[in-house]
Amino acid sequence: MGWELAEVYESPHGKVRWDSFGEGPDVVLMHGTPFSSFVWRDVANALSARYRVHLWDMAGYGTSEKFEGQDVSLAAQQEVFTGLLRHCGVNEPSVIAHDFGGAVSLRSALLDGVRYRRLALLDAVSVRPWGSDFFRLVNVNAPVFAALPPHLHESLVRGYLATAAHRELRPDVLDRMVEPWLGEEGQPAFYRQIAQADERYTGEIEDRYGDLDCPVLIGWGEEDSWLPADRGRELARRIPQARLEWIPRAGHLVQEDNPARVTALITEFLAS
Repeated sequence: MGWELAEVYESPHGKVRWDSFGEGPDVVLMHGTPFSSFVWRDVANALSARYRVHLWDMAGYGTSEKFEGQDVSLAAQQEVFTGLLRHCGVNEPSVIAHDFGGAVSLRSALLDGVRYRRLALLDAVSVRPWGSDFFRLVNVNAPVFAALPPHLHESLVRGYLATAAHRELRPDVLDRMVEPWLGEEGQPAFYRQIAQADERYTGEIEDRYGDLDCPVLIGWGEEDSWLPADRGRELARRIPQARLEWIPRAGHLVQEDNPARVTALITEFLAS
């Protein structure tokens, strides 16, 4: 299944793969954890008919560089994202952010002063507490999990990723999502990113969400078991100007569960 990012940005936290295509106003699509830009493939292709679409794999994710001792925290991803926008010469884009990407986009806006034309937050890591029960278990026991034999690790990652979707993922799609987390680089990288997940990174900005000065859309999968619906409602409460939309027949991975609804929602928001 072809999906490649052609460009490389030498970030302070490793080489980051990115790409852009289409013509029109700038739109940036941001993935979450433990995913990559691959989850945006269908939405990106649809949007590219009207927009210049930019995608990237966060440091330590997807096809971006992974190495021992790498800082892949939300603060590091914020630094990479802010720097990447400057590197690409992208000014005041519309940003569509999922999961951890939501926290990264919020930190860049509120702490780095990055301006957005519009901001859509889909099932966004944003309001404490966040993370599934499994995520929290690995967070406090990362060295133990990192020592798993490769075949057990692959089974764990495969089973975990499957729970992000409300419907069964196609085998080839699930294979592609699991692939970056396998092997001598991928397995430790998987546990590294969970071990460095810390709620203080959203705690630093949660009381400032009302300061956002652009139109905000909050989209949430009605069946999200990773970040339940009450997180979406609380985020909407903290951003008074935000519009909250529920995505039916969708779990946390809304792009895979209901891509048509997600694309329609984003297209309407960008054009409004």
